[in-house]
Amino acid sequence: MNQINDVEVVKSLQSAYDKLSGEIKKIIIGQDQIIREVIISIFSNGHCLLVGVPGLAKTLLVNSIAQVLKLQYKRIQFTPDLMPSDIIGTEILDKERNFKFNKGPVFANIILADEINRTPPKTQAALLEAMQERAVTVAGIRYKLDDPFFVLATQNPIEQEGTYPLPEAQLDRFMFNIKLDYPEFTQEIEIVRNTTSDINVILNNVISAEEILNYQSLIRRIPINNNVLEYAVNLSSKTRPNTKMAHKTSNNFLNWGAGPRASQYLVIGAKTYAVLNGKFSPDIEDIKAVALPVLRHRIVKNYKAEAENISADDIINELL
Repeated sequence: MNQINDVEVVKSLQSAYDKLSGEIKKIIIGQDQIIREVIISIFSNGHCLLVGVPGLAKTLLVNSIAQVLKLQYKRIQFTPDLMPSDIIGTEILDKERNFKFNKGPVFANIILADEINRTPPKTQAALLEAMQERAVTVAGIRYKLDDPFFVLATQNPIEQEGTYPLPEAQLDRFMFNIKLDYPEFTQEIEIVRNTTSDINVILNNVISAEEILNYQSLIRRIPINNNVLEYAVNLSSKTRPNTKMAHKTSNNFLNWGAGPRASQYLVIGAKTYAVLNGKFSPDIEDIKAVALPVLRHRIVKNYKAEAENISADDIINELL
């Protein structure tokens, strides 16, 4: 780290976070932890999956974030008849009878993949290359996507009718799996009051694309001690059943554990979490703070865990 410059950038990032969360909270009531985790994923250059029943303001949250960031935003409504070309684009014949690539909605900075589990795996897979490589390939030609690029996907719980479970490879591309729950009683009263009156909230643009890229670059430069790095890798290793470092809970209740991408996201998420809390290097507590959203979609429970009604979060908390 260039100490003097980076100290200033860290302070600037904390100020940007306060402004960003302050604007979003004008619209979104009582979801402070959710807002924090989404912003952490944006500054960490990661994608986010928001999981919850309908009506918990998942789409509204993403819309609000798009409004306060000075970025190009596209919404894709996932339906059973959505085709891959509806996402990445398609080749068309122009007037001169030459093939021309017509770009799809994935060519934006923020993509809202609304109800991503409502579409079959073939169409879900159209996002895979974009999420990992920040590019798409059509007819053998590779098209790079603009930076910054985030996919913020919403998902209704699998138990609901007409849904397709996301494949593990797709889930692993998301940095965070964020669970939304029902609001508390007093919060719901405030939500209902605000949404049934003529209150008109204006959201201000507070951060530009260039600033986001600078902050993402800063997060990469944050130093981390070896013991914290080892804790992150050790935590991921504990989730892998029937391996040398497996925890007994993993052996009992998991079919599959988290891969190396989990360790990477634990570290990058902890760095961002640390900076937002005024620290210049993450510690083990920062790894623990991001462990649930990083790991919950990367472990696969077995029939015993299902039979005993043990959740992914229960298992992760046991490992922590």
